Amino acid sequence: MDENTNPTLGKFLQAAREVKQLSLRAVEKLTGVSNAYLSQVESSKIKQPSPTILHKLSELYEVSYSDVLALAGHPVPGDHDHDDNSPRTLDRLGAVTPDEEQALVEYLAFLRSRKGRKD
Repeated sequence: MDENTNPTLGKFLQAAREVKQLSLRAVEKLTGVSNAYLSQVESSKIKQPSPTILHKLSELYEVSYSDVLALAGHPVPGDHDHDDNSPRTLDRLGAVTPDEEQALVEYLAFLRSRKGRKD
């Protein structure tokens, strides 16, 4: 696996820290996370740090919190399973006008309301 195209969390955070020209001790002072712990994260000995720590680091390093969460294997807010179906549905329908879109939304609401009924 090429680390340049698919970085580990540790390598990603280390590179982000180095871009900011911060030492592990400086990060410790700015975030309250011990430099020993940070070193273990960067060396991939700790593979899934808490979202709280990742948030502190992503803010300090000015990198995407969502990207850092994903690299750590945490769920990413706003990343829902139903979103995966949307592109397929849109591909099958092709371009729709605003009126058609509204009609589809209304029809889907109708279908969903009938689903709960017992006939």
